[in-house]
Amino acid sequence: MAATVGILHAISFSSLELSTSIPIPDRSKLAGFRPRNWVKKSGCCRVIAQKQTMMLQGPSSNYAKEMERLSAKESLLLALKDSGGFECLAQGKITEMQKIDVNERIVGLERLNPTPRPTTSPFLEGRWNFEWFEAGSPGLSAAKVLLRQSPPTLAKLLSLNMLIKDGYSKVSANLRFLNSIETTIFLSTKLSIEGSFRLKEEYIEGVFETPSVSDASIPEQLKGALQQTAVTLEQLSVPIQDVLANGVKIPLDGRYKRLLMISYIDEEILIARDALGSPDVFTKSEAVVEESNSVTFPDYES
Repeated sequence: MAATVGILHAISFSSLELSTSIPIPDRSKLAGFRPRNWVKKSGCCRVIAQKQTMMLQGPSSNYAKEMERLSAKESLLLALKDSGGFECLAQGKITEMQKIDVNERIVGLERLNPTPRPTTSPFLEGRWNFEWFEAGSPGLSAAKVLLRQSPPTLAKLLSLNMLIKDGYSKVSANLRFLNSIETTIFLSTKLSIEGSFRLKEEYIEGVFETPSVSDASIPEQLKGALQQTAVTLEQLSVPIQDVLANGVKIPLDGRYKRLLMISYIDEEILIARDALGSPDVFTKSEAVVEESNSVTFPDYES
């Protein structure tokens, strides 16, 4: 029995010596060691994390860009309002500082154009109001000459707008003379797509509508003369009366053409530049669909 106990004590002491003789690895030497499969997994984790970051940044980036565009649009509209708009521009009442301020804001909005192909955009059709015009179309040039040479009591531009429909446009200028006589001048053009941003405009016809007279605003000394004129017109032949009733038409047959670039368009604002880079700015009219559907354009053959 004593011999057996002695043997067990010897075995336990020898196993203890063996266990204490096994070297313990130095953790400082393992600090830079990473298993190969762990490196692969960590690379995947980094890629996934980058994708998630991009997904989170994408919507916020688009939101910031949209906020920048809306701010630039509001800034342009305020600058146009402060300058007095197309009427003051036509009469030459806008200062150089106002003009450069508006053009600076136009450029700022153009670079944020949200429409990749403006010439085929559904936003293009509809009625647009002129807010700013510098491009050299003949109708606008004539309006500038007329209004700059005439005092407001003699001639005044009441409104200027453009209807675009089915590849045609119709510019309407409402004028008032002597504070009592109103007339409208129409200019019809054909629009052809030349590229994603470029249009060709061909002038088809000009119409001078028969003036209408407001009796309430006619001076007493002129009422007698106007009544005599009305009686004389009633005595004219029927064909002449029809011509006067329908207005005077001037066929242009596409003899005047120009190229335009749509540099910006959305549901509210249109910016177009001519070949010289002069900008026109339009705002969408709210009185649209029913009126535009009833408008007819003259036939044109190229």
